[in-house]
Amino acid sequence: MGIFKWITGLIGFMVGGPLGALAGFVFGYLMDDDSSSSATGGSQSYRQQGGTYTGGAQGQRESFLFSMLVLSSYIIRADGKVMHSEMEYVRAFLRHNFGDEAAQQGNEILLKLFEEEKRQKARSPYAWRDTIRQCAEQIAGALGYSERLQLLNYLVMIAQADGSVPDAERDALYEVAGYMRMGRDDVDSMLHLKSNSLDDAYAVLGISPSATDDEVKAAYRKKALEHHPDRVAKLGEDVRKAAEKKFQEINEAKERIYKARGL
Repeated sequence: MGIFKWITGLIGFMVGGPLGALAGFVFGYLMDDDSSSSATGGSQSYRQQGGTYTGGAQGQRESFLFSMLVLSSYIIRADGKVMHSEMEYVRAFLRHNFGDEAAQQGNEILLKLFEEEKRQKARSPYAWRDTIRQCAEQIAGALGYSERLQLLNYLVMIAQADGSVPDAERDALYEVAGYMRMGRDDVDSMLHLKSNSLDDAYAVLGISPSATDDEVKAAYRKKALEHHPDRVAKLGEDVRKAAEKKFQEINEAKERIYKARGL
C-alpha cells in the first residue's frame, strides 16, 4: 500500500483551511522521507501520491480521520506527557480498520504534529492553541453535530485510555468541545458513560436527579436523536459501530433512571 492511501482526498476536501495547511505540511514532510515516494514536498506531492480529490461521504470520512489525529495530538499532550496507552488507542483504531501500515503512519503523523506544536510554541506560547482553535472551528463547519459528537467521543476515549482523565486533559476536552460548538455537558456525559451508578446515569443524559419525569424523557429523546448511529453511517462502518455502542450506553443509562423512578 502506498503511503497514506487510507486517506486519499483529504487536502482536496479541506483545501484553504488550517486543517488543509497542517495536512499539507505533515504529509509533504513524511513523503519526503518515504523511499517509495517521488514527492517533492507539500500538498502537491500529496496530490501526486493520492490521485484525484474526493468529496461527499468519502471526503467527510477522511476529514473525520485527520481531524481525529490533529485533535488527539492536543488532548494527548494536554498534561505535558505522551502516554503510551493513549498513543496505542489511536494506533489500535487505525490498525483495526486499515491495517498495520496505517497504524504506523498514523503514529508518524502524531509525532510530526507534536513537533509542529513545539515549533509553534517556540514562536509564541499560544500559537498552537490558536491553530487547534482554528482547526476545530473548521471541523464545526465541515461536519454535522452528530458527527462532531462522535469525534468528541473518540477524544474522550483517548483521554481515558490510561485509566484516568487528569484536570489538564479534561480542560482540553472542554476547550475543544467549545471550539467545535458543543458544550461542557457533552464532555461530562461521555465521561460518565462507563459507570453504572444512578448519579452517573443522570450525568449521561445531562440532567440532575431533581429533574421531572417529563424532563428525563425529553433529555433521553434529545440524546437518542443526536447519537443515533444512522447519523454517522456515512463516516464508515467502524464509526457507526462505535456510535452504536454509545447509543446502547445511553439507553442503559435511561433504563437505570426509569427503573429507579418506576417509569
